[in-house]
Amino acid sequence: MHHLRVVLMLLFAFATGSCATVATRPEAPAREVFVVAANPLAAEAGMAVLRRGGSAADAAVAVQAMLSLVEPQSSGVGGGAFLTWYDGATRQVTVYDGRETAPAGATPDMFLDDGGRPLPFGQAVLSGRATGVPGAVAMLAHVHARRGALPWSSLFDDAERVARDGFVVTPRLARFLSGDFPQLQAPDVREYFARPGGGLLRAGDRLANPAYAGFLRRLASQGPDALYRGETARRIVDRVRAGPGGSAMTLADLAGYRPIEREPVCGPYRAFLVCAPPPPSSGVALIQLLMLLERTDIADRGPADPQAWFLFAEASRLMYADRDRYVGDPAFVTVPVAGLIDPAYVAGRARLIGSRAGPPPTAGTPPGAPTPAADRTLEPAGTTHFIVGDAAGNVVSMTTTVESIFGSGRMVDGFFLNNQMTDFSFTPGGPNAVAAGKRPRSSMTPLVMLDGDRRFAGAIGSAGGNAILAYVAKSLVAAVDWDLPMQQALALPNLVARGAAFQGEVDRFPPAVVAALAQRGIMLRPGQGEDSGVHGVIVRDGRIDGGYDPRREGRVLVAPAPTRSAIRATPSRSIRAASPAAMRRASPGPSYTSAE
Repeated sequence: MHHLRVVLMLLFAFATGSCATVATRPEAPAREVFVVAANPLAAEAGMAVLRRGGSAADAAVAVQAMLSLVEPQSSGVGGGAFLTWYDGATRQVTVYDGRETAPAGATPDMFLDDGGRPLPFGQAVLSGRATGVPGAVAMLAHVHARRGALPWSSLFDDAERVARDGFVVTPRLARFLSGDFPQLQAPDVREYFARPGGGLLRAGDRLANPAYAGFLRRLASQGPDALYRGETARRIVDRVRAGPGGSAMTLADLAGYRPIEREPVCGPYRAFLVCAPPPPSSGVALIQLLMLLERTDIADRGPADPQAWFLFAEASRLMYADRDRYVGDPAFVTVPVAGLIDPAYVAGRARLIGSRAGPPPTAGTPPGAPTPAADRTLEPAGTTHFIVGDAAGNVVSMTTTVESIFGSGRMVDGFFLNNQMTDFSFTPGGPNAVAAGKRPRSSMTPLVMLDGDRRFAGAIGSAGGNAILAYVAKSLVAAVDWDLPMQQALALPNLVARGAAFQGEVDRFPPAVVAALAQRGIMLRPGQGEDSGVHGVIVRDGRIDGGYDPRREGRVLVAPAPTRSAIRATPSRSIRAASPAAMRRASPGPSYTSAE
């Protein structure tokens, strides 16, 4: 009810005209079905379900099943997710929390060494205790039971076929296999990706996964019990309890996992109402960032203006200071959700933005805030986001993850297990400390946007660890305030400002912007921001304008909604990233090259 009061309060402000008018005006969408995902095979699996008359919930199951196979560095059935659902009939938004939970035997000091010091991340991530109880499958089954149109057993055929027959290793997957990640030394990773003659697979090699095909057959016939009970559950427990750093996870932990339905946190941004998951997600922080930006003149500027990027960076630092101090699992800590987006509080925080970047800002004291405690959470960036819209106007915006690259590096039945417990603070104390049954704080913020009549107006989300909030906010500013097509908005360079660090895609900003930011105290350096995974859609002139992050290998598919009398294969229009030359011709701002 607390979050519901926040929603009602902000809806009242929205309805009484507190939102400014912008050039991008949402309109009622045409009846089109669409899928946006980080891999073409996943997008096509979702579209195949929609063509058969499936709902967005049905297609989401098919997309996740395929992503677990073809993008294992990012998400999978061994991980967790948040799903934001827009109901086309009722125009209501519901959040489904499939975040992993700490086992009942987890303790606050589980990531400390014998001397009481935090373990090195590379050591912690490979330990058995890094894995939380997976939540994605249970959450998807819960949503399907309430929102599905097709039988659960019919949703895994494409992923099972590709797992059995094999798929071509993509350049992005191959890049991670040639990187410098602790998981690449894990025995399961080296065995699964072994190349005949030595080394790990390369781009263009073919990879089959018969173990995963077998698991999907059981998942299709048995439902979520195929993972949470029986032989797979026993193998998960055995795998995580093995050393080094064995987990306390039990079969009871798996059998007892339950997803949670939550009220979204909603807030106004320009002509839209933005709805995102509440804690333990960081949706409230993203809404706060948008509200901070709305109190600047960033909308009157553009991507070529260094002052726009300065304002974005300073607002981001204020948001992260509050987010890091207050957001955690609301079942364990008091999160001042209403206070963090209280208009008066946000206005006061916005007044701290000066003409030059200073020392890292400290957290404020929003209404209802508890006594703050320091937080030292690390949050790596192995995640993916996808969006599905069905013929009934329902929309899924879902961010899903195994946490780091290939999760913990431990595999069961052809899928990797998450390392989500390393999303907790390694140091006891603070809002995100480890506790039995607790859900770690997350930056995953799959959101939907509504117009003034609560019609669907857009959806967006991203991969990227704690940088997700910056990636999504940048993309919304570009698409809404600067009126760029969604594909161009996602392609703009990233800037992630948190504490004393200013990181981003230095080589993709015009040199004049980098120099002007330096004069304002922002020394932009490479780092976080190099590998975002933003996917978004926005309704323009009654049509779906979709985009995928050109830093990944995604696809946008849009097709006419199938009719009841003729549910059959329907040609879809595939939206690919514009070439750099085309983007230069279309954009009034500076040119940016694709990362590909």
